[in-house]
Amino acid sequence: MEQIRDAFDRIAQEYDGQRVHIIPDLHQYYGAAVWAAVAEGPHPAILDIGAGTGLMSALVLEKFPGAALTLMDISENMLALARQRFSHLNHIRYVVSDYRSFPLGGPYDLVISALSIHHLSRDDKHQLFHGIFSALKPGGMFINADQADGETLLFRQMYLDYWDNFVTRGPLSEKERLEILRRRDTLDRNEKLSSQLCWLQECGFSDVDVVYKNRTFIVTVARKG
Repeated sequence: MEQIRDAFDRIAQEYDGQRVHIIPDLHQYYGAAVWAAVAEGPHPAILDIGAGTGLMSALVLEKFPGAALTLMDISENMLALARQRFSHLNHIRYVVSDYRSFPLGGPYDLVISALSIHHLSRDDKHQLFHGIFSALKPGGMFINADQADGETLLFRQMYLDYWDNFVTRGPLSEKERLEILRRRDTLDRNEKLSSQLCWLQECGFSDVDVVYKNRTFIVTVARKG
C-alpha cells in the first residue's frame, strides 16, 4: 500500500484532469454509480473509501446535498484536493488511512468507492467486503465503480487492448501515457467480475447486481437486506 500511496501522492494534481482521457465513457460510468445510489431521508450517512480527490463524492452530493459524508483515502495529497473541492461545506469528514485496517465506522446508508478496491489483493478485497457489510445499516447499499479482469485469458487481453487503444488515441503525452500504463501493470490487481459478485453474496448481501460494464470497467451494487 505504500507504493500505491506514493504513486497517487505524486499524481494528485493531474488526477482529475486525466480521468476523462483514461476511463472510456467516464460520464456514463460514474453516472451509473450515482443512479444506483439509493437512500432514505434527506441526510444519509455516506462513506467513500479510496475517495481520492472527491470526484465520486461530488457527484453523489449532487443527488444527496444534505448527506453526512466521510472521505477515506491513504493518500494525503489526494484528500488535500478533496478538502479544497468541498471547502465550502461543513458536513464533510476526512480520514487519511489504509482502509484495509482502519475501522470503517458507521452505520452508513451508503458505502461508495471508485477505482480503488482493484488495487487490493484477493484476500484483502474479500475481507473489505465483509467490513463494508458490517458498516452498513439494514437496507444500506454498497456501490463500487471499479475494474474487473476478463473471465478468460482471451477476454483479459481484449480488454487490455481496448484500454490501450483508448488511452493512445487521446491527447495525453507519451510520458503521461507510459506512466498510466506503468501504474496499471504494477499496481492493478483485478479480479473476475464473477468472483466479486460471489464474494458479495457470501458476505450476506441480499441484492447483488451489475448496473454498468464496459470491458474492464464495471459498477456493482449490493444491498444489505
